[in-house]
Order: sequence, then structure tokens, then C-alpha cells
Amino acid sequence: MTYDIDRIEALLDEGVRDKVYPGAVWAVGDAHGIRAQGATGVLDPDEPDVPMRADTVFDAASLTKILAVWSCTGALWEDGALDLDQPLGTFWPEVSGQPLEAVTTRQLLTHTAGLPLRAQLKNLYGTNKEDIRRGVLHERLHRPPGEAVEYTDRAALILGYLAEHLSGQTLDQLATVRIWRPLGMDSTRFGPLPDQIVDRCAPTELDQATNTHLKGTAHDFSARLLGGVCGIAGTFTVLDDLVAFLRYLLDTSTAPQRASFGSDWTATSLTIQTGTLKPVRGLFWHTAPGTSPVDDVWVHYGFTGTGTWISPRQGRWAVLLTNKLYYTRDRQPLTDVRNAFRGLAFSPGGPPPM
Repeated sequence: MTYDIDRIEALLDEGVRDKVYPGAVWAVGDAHGIRAQGATGVLDPDEPDVPMRADTVFDAASLTKILAVWSCTGALWEDGALDLDQPLGTFWPEVSGQPLEAVTTRQLLTHTAGLPLRAQLKNLYGTNKEDIRRGVLHERLHRPPGEAVEYTDRAALILGYLAEHLSGQTLDQLATVRIWRPLGMDSTRFGPLPDQIVDRCAPTELDQATNTHLKGTAHDFSARLLGGVCGIAGTFTVLDDLVAFLRYLLDTSTAPQRASFGSDWTATSLTIQTGTLKPVRGLFWHTAPGTSPVDDVWVHYGFTGTGTWISPRQGRWAVLLTNKLYYTRDRQPLTDVRNAFRGLAFSPGGPPPM
């Protein structure tokens, strides 16, 4: 199994020169470990002598949905505590009699639940955590469940609340005990980060209130509003932890099965679960654009500039971590880099000849 390392490095170096991001950390590999990795650029353009490093801590943003919510949901499913197709109202008193009662966990995971498309929590529900929870769980649906695939952050927020209800633990406690600690992901945690870790954290967007770039505090407004812990965003992580996580998805014998989700959850999630609806979705994972066959490479991104890819068919994974949000919210420049990186990390349609 080979990789064009020179082209990967040239691609990511160009992204630094074009100010797509200040720096990037990357790795590609398989179930046995890292096959190639690197870092380019700087941690913070205001400190040009500090390079981006393999142990840089990144605001994972929406990768929280995979690292915490999807993983914990899988652990509860494999425990037998959760039936993906049982209406929520039949076992969750908080949503009984509410519009959400007919929705299923599978519909939340496939973004087919008919939820409102935006989660403007503060504008809708204020700043009290319990008022926000009540508002989210009692909100009217945007359309009937199962009718369309429409991405919304609310799905992850609700699933985080559901995991807490079923486990009796907060989401950060559950993820730490069931997922991160067993997999050796010792640097993955919800923020805000303690001071001793902040110096290794890649800064993100400029905070207008303080005129400084956010560093060690989640960029996502929902995560900050909810104290740093929620299903939408809020986790911070490093390259090695994501490598351990993706290796486990390809080979669950690399960590104690009893302590996490198993291969059945991954196999179910990385298959098309939306029938004839478009765009196609697995369970929280979605297919990488332009790949053939369509379900060969699965991907999940974070708004701050993070991304993970996996292909059980090829037995490969890839990680690209950037702090592109330092410069801009414009997605297209990083989208172009991501697509080119994925093309170099995965051969089209299957593994290359040995």
C-alpha cells in the first residue's frame, strides 16, 4: 500500500502559502497504524517562529458528532439500551406528547427527522441551559420525519441529550469512560481547555469581544453557550488520538470491545441508510464527493478546518487537521484542498495493486 507523500506535502504546503490555513497536520494509514504523516506551516501567524506540530491540539468542531455522539450512541446500541427504530416518545418521557415523539434515533442519525434546519439557541431559547434543553426537545418539526435528508446540528444536540438520558451520565463523562479512555485517546476532551494545554492549541476565529483569536475555547456558539459540552461541538483533540480512533473503526480488536462500540456499529453506520433519498447518508457519516463507488470513502468534517476519512473497502483512513478559520469562513478554498488530499489518500474505487 503506497502513498504519494511528495504530492501530499506539496498540496498542503501550497495551502499555507495561499493562506487557506496557517498550518496543517496530516496522516494516512490503515488498521496497523500510520503509513505517512507530516506537519506544515505555523501554529499562529502572530508567532511565526512556532511551527505546527504533530501534537498540536485542534478545536474538532463538528467532529464532536463522531467522537462523542455517534460513538456513544453506538455503545448504547450495542449494550441493547437503544433500538434505532423505536419512536423516541415511547421510551423518553421528556419528548412524549411533543412533536419529537414520533422521530426515531435512526432518523436523527441520517438527518431525516424533519428537524428545524438551524439551531440558533440563544435567539430562540435564551441562555439558561434547562430552557434551551426544553426548547430543543419540544420544538415543532420542519417537515414530517422520513421525508427528506436535511442536515441540521439539532440532530446531534438531541442525540447528546438522549445519550445522557439513557446512561445517567453527562456526555463528556460518557464519552470519556466508554470511548476515549479505552481507546487511549488521552488528549481528547471537551473544552474549555486548562491553561497548561492552551499553548499547544491552534487558534481559530477572531473573537470580536476580546480582539483575540479563540484558543482553547470552542468556536461553536452552541458549545460555548452550553458551557463547552454539547452534541454539536466542543471537543478538542490531537492527531494521534484520531489515528487511534480510526484504526479502531477498521479493527475493533485493537481495544477492549466491552469498553466501546464494536464492529457491528461501524459496519451498520458506514452503509447507505437513506434508501432512495438524496444525498445519501450513513449513520452520521456521509459519502465523500466524487468517489466511485459512492459508498467507498466516508467522511466527516469540522467547521474549524478538521476532517477525517475512512474506507473499510480499502482498509484505509486519513486525517487532515487545519485551523483554516483563523483566516476566513469561506469554505471553498479548504474544500478544494480536502478533495485533492482525499484523492491522494485513497485510490479511486479500491486499493491499489500490490
